[in-house]
Amino acid sequence: MDQPFKFKQFSINQDQCAMKIGTDSVLLGAWTTVENHPFSILDIGAGTGVLSLMLAQRSQAQLIEALEIDDRAYEQCVNNFEESPWNDRLFCYHASLKEYTEEVEDTYDIILCNPPFYSEDYKTNNKQRDLARFQDAMPFKHLLECTSNLLSENGLFSAIIPFSMEEYFTNTASELKLFPKRITRVKGNPTSDTKRSLMEFSFLKTETKYSDLVIETSRHQYTQNYIKLTEDFYLKM
Repeated sequence: MDQPFKFKQFSINQDQCAMKIGTDSVLLGAWTTVENHPFSILDIGAGTGVLSLMLAQRSQAQLIEALEIDDRAYEQCVNNFEESPWNDRLFCYHASLKEYTEEVEDTYDIILCNPPFYSEDYKTNNKQRDLARFQDAMPFKHLLECTSNLLSENGLFSAIIPFSMEEYFTNTASELKLFPKRITRVKGNPTSDTKRSLMEFSFLKTETKYSDLVIETSRHQYTQNYIKLTEDFYLKM
């Protein structure tokens, strides 16, 4: 069995999940704002449950709900929630986003998602991993349509996507009256290409705040900005 991934205030078992904990999810969990003092949070495509757990650590939200469609990942997420210090606030549902959106009447103050985004070209022989990784499991347009129905009037939606998809994602969101509030573009080191966009949307049209984040200056030499963002979670920060 894989060893649990240990953070400062909780641990994650991930041996049943196709998508292991990576930099993307930790970045999103740390970057997502909780300054609007959310009462309710929704984590779409929870996997191990890491985003929900990070938000439980960072906020006083009374209701943190997660969706996971894969059987084994769902069971693992439930288990990770139960073993955490915040198990009274965390709930995982075994459902697709479409089913959930059709059934639920509540809205959420924060919705976050680390969506699968590999294209058709990358199919492997591992079906479970493919489902987790590929955008055909949750097309961006579908994700944004459901989010626009589930987000509260003053709510915030955040996601991490490939930088190459930033314009498409923004345009699709704006058709649904979701407008970018903050965008942070992420690169691995000062000379590498921009790989990811951390994006925050709301129904309120404001001027978008742009920033850049570089993860490391050289191998395992992390930048101050990255340390500041993640130090509440990583053991060695």
